[in-house]
Amino acid sequence: MYQWRKFEFFEEKFSGKVPDDITGKIQCCSSGKGRIVLGCDDGSASLLDRGLKFNYGFQAHSSSVLFLQQLKQRNFLVTVGEDEQIASQPPAVCLKIFDLDKMEPEGTSTSSPDCIQILRVFTNQFPEAKITSFLVLEEAPPLLLIVIGLDNGSIYCIQGDIARERIKRFKLQVDNYSDKSQSSITGLGFRVDGQVLQLFAVTPNTVNLFNMHTQAPTRQTLDQIGSSVTSVAMTDRSEFIIGRSEAIYFYEVDGRGPCWAFEGEKKFLGWFRGYLLCVFDDQRTGKNTFNVYDLKNRLIAHSIVVNEVSQMLCEWGNIILILEDKSTLCIGEKDMESKLDMLFKKNLYTVAINLVQSQQADAAATAEVLRKYGDHLYSKQDFDEAMAQYIHTIGHLEPSYVIQKFLDAQRIHNLTNYLEKLHEKGLASKDHTTLLLNCYTKLKDVEKLNEFIKSEDGVREQKFDVETAIRVCRAANYHEHAMSVAKKAGRHEWYLKILLEDLGRYEEALQYISSLELSQAGVTVKEYGKILIEHKPAETVEILMRLCTEESELPKKGASSGAFISMLPSPIDFLNIFVHYPHALLEFLEKYTSKVKDSSAQVEIHNTLLELYLSHDLDFPSISQSNIDEGGNDLAHKSSKSVSNGKAISNKKDVNDEKGRQERRRKGLTLLKSAWPSELEQPLYDVDLAIILCEMNDFKEGLLFLYEKMKLFKEVIACYMQVHDHEGLIACCKRLGDLGKGGDPSLWADLLKYFGELGEDCSKEVKEILTYIERGDILPPIVVLQTLAKNPCLSLSVIKDYIARKLEHESQLIEEDRRAMEKYQEESSIMRKEIQDLRTNARIFQLSKCTACTFTLDLPAVHFMCMHSFHQRCLGDNEKECPECAPEYRAVLETKRSLEQSSKNPDQFFQQVKSSKDGFSVIADYFGKGIISKTSNGPSEANGSNSASSGNDF
Repeated sequence: MYQWRKFEFFEEKFSGKVPDDITGKIQCCSSGKGRIVLGCDDGSASLLDRGLKFNYGFQAHSSSVLFLQQLKQRNFLVTVGEDEQIASQPPAVCLKIFDLDKMEPEGTSTSSPDCIQILRVFTNQFPEAKITSFLVLEEAPPLLLIVIGLDNGSIYCIQGDIARERIKRFKLQVDNYSDKSQSSITGLGFRVDGQVLQLFAVTPNTVNLFNMHTQAPTRQTLDQIGSSVTSVAMTDRSEFIIGRSEAIYFYEVDGRGPCWAFEGEKKFLGWFRGYLLCVFDDQRTGKNTFNVYDLKNRLIAHSIVVNEVSQMLCEWGNIILILEDKSTLCIGEKDMESKLDMLFKKNLYTVAINLVQSQQADAAATAEVLRKYGDHLYSKQDFDEAMAQYIHTIGHLEPSYVIQKFLDAQRIHNLTNYLEKLHEKGLASKDHTTLLLNCYTKLKDVEKLNEFIKSEDGVREQKFDVETAIRVCRAANYHEHAMSVAKKAGRHEWYLKILLEDLGRYEEALQYISSLELSQAGVTVKEYGKILIEHKPAETVEILMRLCTEESELPKKGASSGAFISMLPSPIDFLNIFVHYPHALLEFLEKYTSKVKDSSAQVEIHNTLLELYLSHDLDFPSISQSNIDEGGNDLAHKSSKSVSNGKAISNKKDVNDEKGRQERRRKGLTLLKSAWPSELEQPLYDVDLAIILCEMNDFKEGLLFLYEKMKLFKEVIACYMQVHDHEGLIACCKRLGDLGKGGDPSLWADLLKYFGELGEDCSKEVKEILTYIERGDILPPIVVLQTLAKNPCLSLSVIKDYIARKLEHESQLIEEDRRAMEKYQEESSIMRKEIQDLRTNARIFQLSKCTACTFTLDLPAVHFMCMHSFHQRCLGDNEKECPECAPEYRAVLETKRSLEQSSKNPDQFFQQVKSSKDGFSVIADYFGKGIISKTSNGPSEANGSNSASSGNDF
């Protein structure tokens, strides 16, 4: 092992002497809890703080301290030492436990921790022998397991809560030779793996392993060669280390492991942060040497010649050597930066890399070492090896640092390799993808390009920016590669853009759209539908039908038809792609409405269909279509023939256009009627828009239907008046002017006014109109005369019969009113006389029987002015009104009250006036009943007279 490189990764922190307070010879030591405990042959135990400063000491044993160990979990100190007894008896070996957190009372002469337990190591069952090794294991608190190795091959074990003396003693036997030098226990070590507890034990002849987790510990011999010196240690991976003169051996539970041929007698072994510590007798120099070995990297991290070493331990992150002359040496590890600087100065980059990796440095530090190593190789023009180092820095080193070094065309292969690794780790940006693809195209490495883009593992497409890759491949005319990337990444818009704009493969584009999911297909058709409609209108319409209806998917969904249709795209979403192709739009919407009857976009669809049906001309040919005939022949070559036959072709086209227009209008009228069934108040289209379309395109039939459905009867007859269709006008009024069928009788008045202002002879029509006006008593004769007087072409003979009949009828009514008036005047006169008689003359009551019970009338009796008489007992409490006349009187009062209430409700009055054939009769009736005849005094009376005078003037 002398070929191992030596480095100074450790440095001396400080050196000095053991404090003078410690006078005895140091026999044992232990560390932990930030302190060092030293045991001496005078029985004292001393505690040292950081910097080996004396804290305090106490007398642990009266004679000497043989072994001690400071516990990790509790601040306890376990010691084994000799205590003096009676002068005639030898010293007794005792085990003591001190609680370092508790000090004895101040009354004592010295300050010492509380000793919580003292046990004799040797008893009658466990005979006395020389103690050669000692070890304490902290189990679950407060349990301890103390093992004591003896020179006779035995191991005494004390287990339990020793502080409370709840213990169990047992013995393990290793070897039992007559020669104690061959059976002495020279080293012990615990191995804990979960619930499994094992004990390594070393003698000069064997290495043994005891399984302590079983009820009766079992022994297993790992090696037939042991060690005669107490140079043992445990690694942080629970490996047992034994030092022999020829080598250092590592043991695991299954036997001997690796060994390291470090020659020389091993005096002390230790393990510190992954380093092997060894104090040995160097045969070449004859001196003691302290080495720190880095076994992973096969180097000596530190080496120093020392005097005779008494104790070696680790605390405060340092290694502490206590020499026989009580001098001390504290050695600490240098920081990683100092170690790396040392290696960089010597250009030992591989050692530096191994060092940072073995010490589990952070990834950034490792990457920095690899970068420096790569720079070193790059400076030596070893580009391949330099790139290998740079690749390991991916994720920590900025890629542009490496890329700039290899942009030279001669090193494009190295750059390509780096960019590939960058993409494999998913750390490439858009620019990196662009650069890599440009490298492939410059190298014309189609195989690499295929591997990068068309890989079938389904993972690589996630390792680069898809859009960038597509753009670069398109620019380099690698259209198939660009399509492959787009397809795998699900970028359907790019796939179709290449198919349609670059390659013009429309059929393939339609097939691809058909294979997509419903939502994706809808998005792509919205974006590229204009191109598809231009070149493949029929096929595009079929795809749209599948998108908007999807009949094949309906049974699979398990949902109702209405719910499923609501999830499908609406035809309205695709209207923009038909902007120059109304014929295809008309075909699409007609097919859709024939299949789907309950679409959520019915109103919008019907509005669009109406606009198409009612438009004057649907033919908007593109330039290419106008120059190519149906057979695909160029019309320019047929110019001479076209000139000769131009007139015939034009006439034929006009006939076809007119037929198509009439057919569309027929469909439009059918749609207007079917989309407004009688059970619906509002139609399944926009009424206002429909009216505007009908007016713009002069569609009279549709306009008449809409007006009639909306009960705009005056607008209906206005349509007939505009075209002077007298026959249709009268027929319309017959249909819409019947009040019994929900019509408006006032239409006849409008009709009469129309003919009165016509200015031509229309005697026949006027006579017919007068018949209906007379039948419904729609207008007074004076209004009829005034209206017809405006037409100079009409003679009096037209209305002579009408006027005669009306005058005769009016005479009859006047006679009836006169007779009724005379009757009312006579009744009023009689009533006035009766009232006067009641006021001026006495009334004689001559009834001898009670009107109620018909028995003879006796006192007390009650007589009413209506000439009815009653026993008082028959009336009860009601003595103020006649029971016989009261109902009639109440009816009169109720009628009067209702009339007064009606006078306070003007809306009812005006409604009766408006709905009556003769409004004047309603007003006269109100006056006759005295409802609106009341007048008040004062200023309002004057106002009333003014109003009356105004009425007279009128």
